Amino acid sequence: MKILFISLGCDKNLVDAEVMLGLLSKRAYTMTDFEAEADIIVVNTCCFIQDAKEESIEQILAMAKQKETGNLKALIVSGCMAQRYQQEIMDEIPEVDAVLGTTTYDKILDVVDEALKGHSSLEVADENLNPQVETERMLTTGGHYAYLKIAEGCDKHCTYCIIPKVRGNFRSIPKEKLIKEASYLAKQGVRELILIAQETTLYGVDLYGEKHLPQLLKALCQMDGFDWIRILYCYPEEITQELIQVMKEEEKICNYLDIPIQHADDEILKRMGRKTSKAEIEKMVHTLRKEIPDICLRTTLITGFPGESQAQHEALLHFVDKMEFDRLGVFTYSPEEDTPAATMPNQIDETVKSNRQAELMELQQEIAFEKGKTMIGQEVLVMIEGKVADEDAYVGRTYRDAPNIDGLIFVHTDAVLVSGDFVMVVVSGSMDYDLIGEIKDEST
Repeated sequence: MKILFISLGCDKNLVDAEVMLGLLSKRAYTMTDFEAEADIIVVNTCCFIQDAKEESIEQILAMAKQKETGNLKALIVSGCMAQRYQQEIMDEIPEVDAVLGTTTYDKILDVVDEALKGHSSLEVADENLNPQVETERMLTTGGHYAYLKIAEGCDKHCTYCIIPKVRGNFRSIPKEKLIKEASYLAKQGVRELILIAQETTLYGVDLYGEKHLPQLLKALCQMDGFDWIRILYCYPEEITQELIQVMKEEEKICNYLDIPIQHADDEILKRMGRKTSKAEIEKMVHTLRKEIPDICLRTTLITGFPGESQAQHEALLHFVDKMEFDRLGVFTYSPEEDTPAATMPNQIDETVKSNRQAELMELQQEIAFEKGKTMIGQEVLVMIEGKVADEDAYVGRTYRDAPNIDGLIFVHTDAVLVSGDFVMVVVSGSMDYDLIGEIKDEST
């Protein structure tokens, strides 16, 4: 039996997919990348915004055709969209044999068994449950880096976001379980460990009565195997001086933070349900840059939120120009059903949203390109990701680049390198969002 696994959406969803793959690998199943030869197909879905829902539906429908043209015997849908639209999927896409929610992916083996017997099943439970899985994950990231999901769900309840309804309340994963999982990842050859959650900064408040991320980081830094430990998704209002101090003290922790702010106008932030203000965001950014001068800051913005005026948009442009974030992404607001923002008055026209997004990204492009030029001549440690085809060059990342979302550095060398190798590189040029460099000492 051959299984094709398609995982969509965020890296948190990817971790769930890797857990399911780990469970499936315990059986006599063979993994395949070709849909036409798959006996079983699992589509792990996302429903964060409209585009993600559409992509998930398109993938399900495309795979459903394999029941007529390929070997497909069982089609299973899992993930966020499965949790949210469980019955609709079963009713409207008859080719789907089973649906698994966000807290029942540990039932993947039972669901596959039933589907192969011709029985349909709906395995969806309360979004606040915690799946009980003791098996090792099957890494899909190449093996030299991996994600460690330290918490599930979210308590913020931003007015535009559906995550708490499909992923449940914020639930930290016990520290001892995370240490065990991290130890396994290190033994698999993982050299960069990336901590993720809907919000990493609140780790431990529900289990230990306080923010416990600094203590977790210290424990992970003491483990052998990891060269880099990266932290993603830190809400600015939750970053503590203790966390900053740990980042300064521990060499393994990358001087990099992803701090999603979404906007910089106080009125819009309030209507978004955010727990911070423009002044507080500016203060935190200044603090981080003062305490950790070489820190790389990434953020995300939402443009076209209901009621956003042209003046508020221009103020956001001014804020971006002033703050000069190293990395920045912009989403157009997507009205999601069952969220308060979807019923707010003064919804913005899609063309206006797209134009505002383009203006913000054009400004950020100028900032990013200038920052790239300032890197020329600097020595940077680079993790190799792979070889450039037909060239004496490799592609890699610096500590300033999270995988799949930030830039790359192209390293010219005659040396033989493999993914996961670390080399010291002198930056010799910049090219849009990417850098170009040469190994500092070829003899090493």
